[in-house]
Amino acid sequence: MSIQTKEDVLKLVKEKDVKFIHLWFTDILGQLKSFSVTDVELENALNHGMGFDGSSITGYQDIEESDMIAMPDVSTFQILPWMPKEKAVARMVCDILEPGGKAYEGDPRYVLKKVLQRAKDMGFDHFYIGPELEYFYLNSSDSTQVLDKGSYFDLTTLDAGSDLRRETTLALESVGIHVEYSHHEVAHSQHEIDMRYADALKMADNVVTYRLVVKEIAQKYGVYATFMPKPIFGQNGSGMHTHQSLFKGERNAFFDPQDKYHLSDLAKKFIAGQLKHAKEISCLFAQWVNSYKRLVPGYEAPVYIAWSQRNRSALIRIPFYHPGKEQSTRCELRCPDPACNPYLTFAVMLAAGLDGIEKGYELPEPMDKNLYHLTDEERKEAGIESLPHSLGEAIALAENSELVRKTLGEHVFSRFIQLKKWEWEEYRIQVTQYELEKFLPIL
Repeated sequence: MSIQTKEDVLKLVKEKDVKFIHLWFTDILGQLKSFSVTDVELENALNHGMGFDGSSITGYQDIEESDMIAMPDVSTFQILPWMPKEKAVARMVCDILEPGGKAYEGDPRYVLKKVLQRAKDMGFDHFYIGPELEYFYLNSSDSTQVLDKGSYFDLTTLDAGSDLRRETTLALESVGIHVEYSHHEVAHSQHEIDMRYADALKMADNVVTYRLVVKEIAQKYGVYATFMPKPIFGQNGSGMHTHQSLFKGERNAFFDPQDKYHLSDLAKKFIAGQLKHAKEISCLFAQWVNSYKRLVPGYEAPVYIAWSQRNRSALIRIPFYHPGKEQSTRCELRCPDPACNPYLTFAVMLAAGLDGIEKGYELPEPMDKNLYHLTDEERKEAGIESLPHSLGEAIALAENSELVRKTLGEHVFSRFIQLKKWEWEEYRIQVTQYELEKFLPIL
């Protein structure tokens, strides 16, 4: 059933015996926040929103101006399948408003909505996103003990996550998230369940829902699921390869039948924009100190800023064209990880692409060689740069980026940068076990 009005929601609540409705939103870092109302209070929440203390939410308001309103988006109503059927529990994603009803500039969902409106003003009706979130199943949150020693696409008893993936897929489908397929990933106990593409705002809502569903089903089975980008030394980290396309009405604006890559000039400018701005938006799509343990050569994580049609070592890949599949023409940005804030990440990705279109950036020639096998001199000769090597470097680039500042807005920009500086400084002064083992005996 498609939910479009408040009346639809109230009717479904009554029919399905829903007693509690969780109101969801995220803080600036993308961590899911929630509070509940009962069915009795729901109509009031739908009409007027629910007030809460914004000063207690990371990156939101100061204490002297802390009153905020969570306004449920009726189209996001879903019953949570892992909760009891009797006196059921549902969720709704919220937009955050100021007391007068104005959109709150610190709401990550609003940041994405603003960029989507800019795309619409440029004539694009849809920014479709298809992210592939990888994650690990571990014995607990206190260790990195894996459940299996399986590898890519394994279908053996080594894959202890098959039942977990099956139940997770069913749960995702039941909350309206279309799953295309699931499989074991390259690293031990690493898995992937792929969602079918959707409009960017809906997909950002889906990503935060996906992460919770994966964790809830894992907990039900007594194990722990983590989206930490690089939890295990020596194994591949978890990425979120993100497929993207722009549509004008029902027409894919990225497709050109005459081009040898089947890419329109508009698509090439979009890709050029993302390549040009990749370094400065890095601390959005790879926002944690641990993210940069994944972004190193040798573990299938792309670090070199180039594009290619089939080469998975490049930052942006163009999936191979199949005749009759014009609507599927897209570009795949391979550097984001699944622990990012999807609202902010999709916003800066789109902004970078639109900047390329508006300013007419020229796309360099594709790199079809394995970029990991080139020497530093060969990469330098080809003009291929690298992503930042650390969160500290990424923050410095973002702080000086006009594109990031404009896209996030002054409020989110300044607070996000400050939070990331604190995280980097806290990490930078740690004395690690590696240092103790390597240096204590000899220095």
